[in-house]
Amino acid sequence: MSKQVIVVTGASSGFGALTARALAQAGHTVYAGMRATEGRNAPAVADAAAFAKQHEADLRSIELDVASDASVETGIAKIVADEGRLDVIMHNAGHMSFGPAEAFTPEQFAELYDINVLSTQRVNRAALPHMRKRGKGLVVWISSSSTRGGTPPYLSPYFAAKAAMDSLAVSYAAELTRWGIETAIVVPGAFTRGTNHFAHSGSPDDKERAAEYSEGPYKGVAEQALKGLAALEPADADAGAVAVAVVDIVGMPFGTRPFRTHVDPSQDGAEVVNGVADRVRAEMYRNIGLQDLLKAHTVA
Repeated sequence: MSKQVIVVTGASSGFGALTARALAQAGHTVYAGMRATEGRNAPAVADAAAFAKQHEADLRSIELDVASDASVETGIAKIVADEGRLDVIMHNAGHMSFGPAEAFTPEQFAELYDINVLSTQRVNRAALPHMRKRGKGLVVWISSSSTRGGTPPYLSPYFAAKAAMDSLAVSYAAELTRWGIETAIVVPGAFTRGTNHFAHSGSPDDKERAAEYSEGPYKGVAEQALKGLAALEPADADAGAVAVAVVDIVGMPFGTRPFRTHVDPSQDGAEVVNGVADRVRAEMYRNIGLQDLLKAHTVA
């Protein structure tokens, strides 16, 4: 296995923290990106440092606020300056909200879209020029089974944002292959344990509108949705399986990495629908004579 220089966004907790540690344990140099490294995330920085020392792993926290152009550009520039290269980007930063769609303000939708979608554009614009110059690289996108699987109610801002991110990942994939850059989309299911997604989810600002949904014909729906999601998840479901999948993908030889990998213990149907969508995409590229864009090429 060749040692890779990797940046993971949103690595203070959840899938990000789990994967950053697993990648470092696998022998890679990993930069765990997070905001407020000297503020509210200082404990996460300390935890990462303790983990690195205990496991003799090359895991480094770096200030990377994905909502800030300047922070992203500074963080990526530091990695390239320190290491001389950047091999892998892992887009993981994201936030979840729970509540009736109507009760979220447009500003809340925009904020969630900024964190879940525009953040990836900021990181790509800062990092891809370095990868394209070297003619090699890997972009890993942490998507969600909600983009094409079952979509229970009251998660609309998050679902809409993750669907947009997944769509962006698919578009980027074809635009990077001739630069020698591969794309891997990892699709986790609804893990209700092992991450802070549900525990730290946002709520609607319009409390009065939200209250109208807590009574009347939709009384009890929120509780039933959360209870139902938890019941679908097998007792042995482990959020760490996402980290294992990413480590496996990063360790694969160039040209053998799967375009999409599902890690969904609940089996909510996303794998079936994505399978059809990805085949339709491939057929379209063949029909328009651009089938070479479906696989990354070694750049001479």
